[in-house]
Amino acid sequence: MSDNNHDHLPPGFRFCPTDEELVVHFLQRKVSILPYHPHIIPDLDLHPYDPWDLDGKAMVEGKKWYYYSRRTQNRITTSGYWKSWGCDEQIISSSSSKRIVGVKKYYVFHTGEAPDQGVKTSWTMEEFRLFDNGSSSCSSSTGRSRRGQSKSDYTNWVICRVFDDSGDNDNDDGNELSCLDEVFLSLDDFDEISFPN
Repeated sequence: MSDNNHDHLPPGFRFCPTDEELVVHFLQRKVSILPYHPHIIPDLDLHPYDPWDLDGKAMVEGKKWYYYSRRTQNRITTSGYWKSWGCDEQIISSSSSKRIVGVKKYYVFHTGEAPDQGVKTSWTMEEFRLFDNGSSSCSSSTGRSRRGQSKSDYTNWVICRVFDDSGDNDNDDGNELSCLDEVFLSLDDFDEISFPN
C-alpha cells in the first residue's frame, strides 16, 4: 500500500479520526473555507474508481481509504455500483451541547451493471455529510459564509471512508486478540491451570 499521504503527517502519527473529527475538523472546515489540512485528504470523483483502485489516490491508513467527494446520486463505477445499506446514523457532538453535527450513510459495493442483479462484495463505504436541519446547516453562519459560499454549496461535499470488511483485514478497531489472549481463550478446562498461592 502507498503511504504517500503520510508525508504531510509528523513522524509517528497515524490518521485515525473519529466520526465527529471527520465531520467537524475536516468536512465542516473544508466547506466553510476555513483553514484545514488540504494535503491529508484528497478530492476525488467517486464515479471512475472501484474500491480496490483507491490505493495511491486516496488517503490511506491501514486498510481504510479516505477522500472528499461531491455528493451525488450516481454511485456507479467501472466495475459496479455502491448500494445504500441500512439507515442514516446521526453523529452527535461530544461537547456539552450534544448537537447533531453530521450524518453517516453506509454503502456496500456490488459488482455488475444491473442494480437488482449485482453481486455483493465485502467493500463498505461510510459517507459522512454535514447535518442539514431543513433550511439551516450545522454552520454557525447564516445565509453565506465568509467568502460568499451559499448554503446550497454546503451539503455538496462529503468525506468517504472505504474499507474491505471481509474479516481478513485489520480494521484497527481495538477488538483484535493478542496471541496471549488466544492461548488463554483456547484453554477450556481451568482445573488444569495451577495458580500460585
